[in-house]
Amino acid sequence: MKFRSLIAAAAFAAATPAYAQVEIQWWHAMGGALGEWVNGLAKDFNDSQKAYKVVPTFKGTYDEALTGAVAAYRAGNAPHVLQVFEVGTATMMASKGVIVPVGKVMSDAGFKFDPNAYVSAVAGYYTAPNGQMMSLPFNSSTTVFHYNKDAFKAAGLDPENPPKTWPEVVRAAATLKASGHKCPLTSSWISWTQLESFSAWHNVEFATKRNGFNGLDTRLAFNSPLHLRHIENLGNLSKQGLFVYKGRANTADATFVSGECAMTTGSSALYGNIKRNAKFAAGISTLPYYPDVPGTPQNTVIGGASLWVMSGKKAEEYKGVAAFFDHLSKADVQAKSHQQTGYLPTTMGAFELTEKAGFYKQNPGTDVSVNQMIRKTTDKSRGIRLGNFVQIRTIIDEELEQVWAGKKTAKDALDTAVKRGNEQLERFEKANKT
Repeated sequence: MKFRSLIAAAAFAAATPAYAQVEIQWWHAMGGALGEWVNGLAKDFNDSQKAYKVVPTFKGTYDEALTGAVAAYRAGNAPHVLQVFEVGTATMMASKGVIVPVGKVMSDAGFKFDPNAYVSAVAGYYTAPNGQMMSLPFNSSTTVFHYNKDAFKAAGLDPENPPKTWPEVVRAAATLKASGHKCPLTSSWISWTQLESFSAWHNVEFATKRNGFNGLDTRLAFNSPLHLRHIENLGNLSKQGLFVYKGRANTADATFVSGECAMTTGSSALYGNIKRNAKFAAGISTLPYYPDVPGTPQNTVIGGASLWVMSGKKAEEYKGVAAFFDHLSKADVQAKSHQQTGYLPTTMGAFELTEKAGFYKQNPGTDVSVNQMIRKTTDKSRGIRLGNFVQIRTIIDEELEQVWAGKKTAKDALDTAVKRGNEQLERFEKANKT
C-alpha cells in the first residue's frame, strides 16, 4: 500500500504544473559597476518574494536602449520597464498609448504611491502638465564639481577649499598648469554642465516657455549675453591650455579618474567610479558660478534617468511591475543606492536616512548633489524638457567643438546652435500637435 501511495503521489505531482513566476523584462543602459548595481537591485527584489522575476537586460547606451525599445514596441515585443534618460522625457510623454503612467500602474495594483514623497525637483521633472506623474524616478543625478585633492596639494592649493566661482576656477587652473599639470580642467556632458545646469544655476532661461514645460512651441534661448560670456571664457581657457576638451558625453570622466585631469564638472554619479578606481584623494564641491550675476547660485537640474512602463502587457505583469517599483521606492533601498553610486536619493526619506546614518559626515561632499537639488526651484530652474533633445545636444556638441578648436567664435557657435536646435523643436512641435 505504501509503495502504491508513493506512485500515486508522484503521478499527481507530475500532472500538476509547476508554479510559474511572472517575468518582468527590464531594459536598461547601465554598464560596468552601475550594471552590477542594477543586477543587484533585481536580485534583491527577486529574492524577497516568489511571485515575480525581474530580468534586467543591458541594451547599450541611453540612445541605443531608447532606439531599441521603439523598434521592439513596433514589433510587439517591448519590455515591461524601460530606463530612459532625462532628455528623452518629452518624447516619452508625447508618445500617446505607448506608456502607462506610473501612478496608474501603482494604484491599479493596490500600492500606495505618493509623488509628494519625492524630492520636488525630481518629481516635477517627470510630472505632466495635468499633475500626473508619468515615470518612476530611478537614477537621478545632477552636475557637480569634482577635484583632485592630491593635485591641489602638490600645486600649493588648499585641498579643503575648492573653488566655488568661475574666477576662482580660472585661478586654480592657472596654478595647476604652472605646477606642471597638463589638464587642469575638463568637463563631461558639455551641454548638460555648461549650458543646461549653468542656466538653472544662474536662474536664466535655457529655452522659452519655462524651458519647454509650458508648451511644445518653446524655443532655445542659450545665446544670451551671460551664456556668450561663459562660452567665450571657456574658449579662452581652451586656448591657454587651462580647459582641455576630452570629447562628448562622459568621455572626460575617465581622464579625471585616472588623474590626468585635476578638475572636472560632471555627474554626481561619477562618485562611485572615483571611489572604486581613483588612486588619489578626491573632493566634491558645488558647480561653479559667476558671483556678479544676481540670484546665484539657484539650483542645478536633474540628470540620469527614470523608469517607464510600456503599454500592452497583462494585468498580472503590471502587478509585478508595481511590486518591483514599490521595492525600489523603499527608503532603505534608495539610501543604499545613493551611497553606493552617487546618484541622488530621490525621496526625502532616503536622504534623511542617509544623513541620520552619518554617511555625509564620513564622506564629505556626497551631500552636495542633494543640497543643490532640494533648493526651491523657479520657472527658469525647474528643469528642461524639450522634444528632440537628443538631437539638440548633438548640435550643441558639434558647434561648441568648433569653439574649443578655435574655428568659430562663441557667438557664431551659440547663434548657430540655437538656429539649428529650433529647427528640431519646430519639427517636434509639428509632429506632435493634437
